[in-house]
Amino acid sequence: MKRYAQIADILVKHGFGIVVDELFPGLPGHNLKLGRGEESPSLSVYERIRLSIEELGPTFIKFGQILSTRRELFPPELIHELSRLQDQVPALPFPEMEAVLDETLPGWREAFLHIAPYPVAAASLSQVHRGVLADGTQVAVKIQRPGIDEVIETDLLILSSLAERIEVVLPDYRVFNPTGLVREFAGQIRKELDFTRDGKNAERIRRNMAEIGGIRVPRIHWNVSSRRILTMDYIEGVRIDDVESIMGMGHDPANIAERGFAAYIKQIAIDGFFHGDPHPGNLLVMANGDLAFLDFGFCMVLRPQRRETFIRLLAGIAGTDVEACISAFADLGVRVSDEDIELFRDDLYILLLDYSDYEVQQYDFSKMAIELSEILRKYQLQVPGELMRLLKVIGMVGEIALALDPSFCFTERIRPCLDELVKEQYFSYDALKREISTGVGSIRTLLRIPDQVTSALKKVSEGKVRIDVVAHDIRRLQETLDRSTDRIMVGLITSSVVIGSSLLLLASGLNIPNVQYIALFGYGAAVFVGIYAIIHAFRVSRRADLRWR
Repeated sequence: MKRYAQIADILVKHGFGIVVDELFPGLPGHNLKLGRGEESPSLSVYERIRLSIEELGPTFIKFGQILSTRRELFPPELIHELSRLQDQVPALPFPEMEAVLDETLPGWREAFLHIAPYPVAAASLSQVHRGVLADGTQVAVKIQRPGIDEVIETDLLILSSLAERIEVVLPDYRVFNPTGLVREFAGQIRKELDFTRDGKNAERIRRNMAEIGGIRVPRIHWNVSSRRILTMDYIEGVRIDDVESIMGMGHDPANIAERGFAAYIKQIAIDGFFHGDPHPGNLLVMANGDLAFLDFGFCMVLRPQRRETFIRLLAGIAGTDVEACISAFADLGVRVSDEDIELFRDDLYILLLDYSDYEVQQYDFSKMAIELSEILRKYQLQVPGELMRLLKVIGMVGEIALALDPSFCFTERIRPCLDELVKEQYFSYDALKREISTGVGSIRTLLRIPDQVTSALKKVSEGKVRIDVVAHDIRRLQETLDRSTDRIMVGLITSSVVIGSSLLLLASGLNIPNVQYIALFGYGAAVFVGIYAIIHAFRVSRRADLRWR
């Protein structure tokens, strides 16, 4: 309840008192102010949303960063503000971080010659300190903030309850699938809290990138790492978007762009495992010109079938092939209604056609991806989150490449890669093996047909045949039951009239005027109904026999 009250206070402070009134009904001891916002009266609603999220703390900041990838769900103004969310917080004093080291890494004082008390980076989940191992190796030590897991679990419970409450109180917002978004986010942030997974991700990408020259992934030192501590090689360099510094070190930014783009294409299209947060702070250019990847808490996995579908989608975008894009969307589970499919085709074709006519220096894949998201949002399509995150990653990589090399063209650069990948899908040795395996399976199925026929005939001869009731049999049975029910009902009513008339005749000794006439009328009605029921039954039976013949 204390955390609920804190969240409510922050929302009210930024002018969302009405929302609090809807989502926190009867919050004890909470005096709501339904104004525009004391702290930010002149800001837009989207700016106030961002400020609220930043003040709500690490869980909500991370959630906002995840939502910033869902361009197909939210308006561009909100996406812009969510993309500005900063995961920078004041550093904790080193004695507090030492408590985490003592708890999760006993004997760390003997393993390290020195750990700097002031961090080189401080985020909401962890701090990174520079250190020196006993053998003199320069390392970076990523230490999880104390108690952050409890804070996040509490906030996740609150987020889940708020999502459920939103779907009940504001049914129009169900199209955004709040509970699904929170559930997906909860799984992601719990993974990020496990630094062991972070290290494993780094090792996998390190292995996959070994064959590409000039790519550096820090080595993990497992003997001084744990679930809440991650020790890796310390890497010095400049941010990849610092073009002046890169040129000052004597390196060509265009070569850096080419190498980084090739690395990401391999990770996405060939390895199916890629670095999911390529902002400039996580990509450094070293003094020797190597491109270094940092921070592997958020990596994405694409299984082979999904990977092939994404490749077809990208090939359709690059080749202005609307039908290929729609086919790939369908394989990803994005279904356009029959009423909207032609309009969707038109909008998609216009988008692809517009960008196909752009000059090299004008083309911007990230903007194209944003406009594609707008089309998806226009038709309220349910889109897999991994598709939107993939498009965002490719867009970010394209933006960085364009900053390094203004002549960089996404379509011109990716088209040869996609052609090779498509050829590999259909004409490579592995593809040939798959086709042969499929053909062998089909032949085996064909060869089993005689045995299956023999088995079926044997069951017939033994009287062990299973009869499947088809749709017309069910309809016929239903009509028969309806007729039987009607006849029983008519029979019961007729019997009741006859019994009632008989009782009136027995009561003729009472002083009831004209009782005999009433009883005779009842007998007459019963006879009429009986005759009508018999004729109607014969007619219905005759019509049914003719129809089923």
